[in-house]
Amino acid sequence: MSTIPTLETPRLRLTALGERHFDDYAAMLADPDSTRWIGDGQPLDRTGAWRSLAMLLGHWELRGCGMWALELKDSGQFVGRAGLMYPEGWPDLEMGWMLKPEFRHRGYATEAGHAVLDFAWNQLHAPRVISLVRIGNEASDRVAERLGGEHIEDMDFYGNHNHVFAYYPPYRESRRAWA
Repeated sequence: MSTIPTLETPRLRLTALGERHFDDYAAMLADPDSTRWIGDGQPLDRTGAWRSLAMLLGHWELRGCGMWALELKDSGQFVGRAGLMYPEGWPDLEMGWMLKPEFRHRGYATEAGHAVLDFAWNQLHAPRVISLVRIGNEASDRVAERLGGEHIEDMDFYGNHNHVFAYYPPYRESRRAWA
């Protein structure tokens, strides 16, 4: 089994998703406002949330990367998830994020995104990272832009219209945004 590294930012710990996160993770995925921008846009019940968690953990084994749980460093409180995905059929290595509603608009997604990009460039030596942002999700458009992503095209993907962000700068160039 692969080891999922722990990353730290000034305020966050990016750590392996685990059963200890499940109640908060399931609550986040049961919230229609949280899920309207991902997958089919529908909330998940606990069984669906468990399958999602298992898929995210399995992604590490199959691809050597995946999503991390985001925890506040000072309290260990679960904030959301962020990381890299490249499932079968995906157009490229994708960086994504999702936060519990009470933790949005505090810069956590951007802060986590910088750590995720650092991992992509320096550990995976990824040639490119994209973000697929459903058209209308202006908050995630702003996160991608703050991370230095460039809106390069729009793409229909699995029945949804998405902005595609790419050309994220290396961590060393973008670090000043949160350091």
